[in-house]
Amino acid sequence: MFWFLLVLFLAFATLNQYNRLIGLKNKLSNAFAQIDIQLQRRHDLIPNLVESCQGYMDHERETLKSITTARSQGADAGLQIQKDPTNTQALAVWNDCVQHESMGLRRIMATVEYYPALEAIETVRQLMDALQSTENRIGFARQAYNDLVALYNTALQGFPGLLVARLGGLRDVPQLELRNPGIREVPQVHLSCGNRS
Repeated sequence: MFWFLLVLFLAFATLNQYNRLIGLKNKLSNAFAQIDIQLQRRHDLIPNLVESCQGYMDHERETLKSITTARSQGADAGLQIQKDPTNTQALAVWNDCVQHESMGLRRIMATVEYYPALEAIETVRQLMDALQSTENRIGFARQAYNDLVALYNTALQGFPGLLVARLGGLRDVPQLELRNPGIREVPQVHLSCGNRS
């Protein structure tokens, strides 16, 4: 009877731990989806900003095209990550695309700031505020995701999580990092359309 109770207890503990890890993995997928929602919001705002600054930003059309391409590639990788947060290859592609998009946005925002006449336009100011707010939300969502990654990986690497993870085929999830050192640099703006107003 003792052995039966011990085996029953171990089976229950294993299932409980496995369910906990699966719950954390599902929370990771949700946290990633929250980042993607904010990235989509940002992506929707950028063309509006460029359009609102017609005449001043004709030379930024290539930047906008580059951002759109990066967003498209990143969205494909993002779908893979939502299905499997442990997909390190998709995460690397997604992270690179998001950082490329961020660098393009920083260039566009720096261009807008270069022209005081643009900043005086109410629509442009509202779009800049919305983009800045969205960038903050993206930062908070990334932080929340990384916090969940740490919690998941800790549960996975501890005992009995390690045994359960091996039995269940669960793997560590990498943190979201700023892998491109250029993302931290001040964007260089080269303007080709005349004098500042």
